[in-house]
Amino acid sequence: MAGHGNLWTEALANNPDHSKNYANRWRRLEESGQDIYGEARLIDAMAERESRILDAGCGTGRLGGWLAQRGHTVVGVDLDPYLIEVAQQDHPDATWHAMDLGQMDLRQPYGDRIRFDLVVMAGNVMAFVATDERREVLRRIADHMYPDSRFVCGFGAGRGYSFDEFFTDAEAAGLTLDLRLGTWDVKPPSEDFVVAIFSPR
Repeated sequence: MAGHGNLWTEALANNPDHSKNYANRWRRLEESGQDIYGEARLIDAMAERESRILDAGCGTGRLGGWLAQRGHTVVGVDLDPYLIEVAQQDHPDATWHAMDLGQMDLRQPYGDRIRFDLVVMAGNVMAFVATDERREVLRRIADHMYPDSRFVCGFGAGRGYSFDEFFTDAEAAGLTLDLRLGTWDVKPPSEDFVVAIFSPR
């Protein structure tokens, strides 16, 4: 199968309002009273209090913002500057960076790499990543983890990135699959969706 570039960047090129429409859709869902925090609740249940959490591909910050309100130290990274602006406005309790995950290198002021107790990647982010950057994105996530950290990633089938390819890429990037689920509310594995929990090797 032929590879593809970053699908989010391509969508923006085709429709300059893509980011704005995306942000407005999540705001409308939240204002209508819909539960949009299921992924964050799973992460919160896995986390010790006051954990350091990376929201990779954070978008408007809906998950990282929720986790920050619960006392975690949250850093969010997304390549879309508009979505990062929304996150900064809506969720000032967390730290947000406009940055490509394939180039992520978060550092303390004194130079050491920042490491996280938990990394969450929700919202089909891995399916948007350019084909030739997938392993690099996963490797950089692994580089920002402690030996006992966990990385939780979820995305749907039918997006041009098979679950088997994903598991192979994660292993090549230095991640060990600990648990495979079918949903963010911990249902058994399915062919339609994957939620995978990894630890670094």
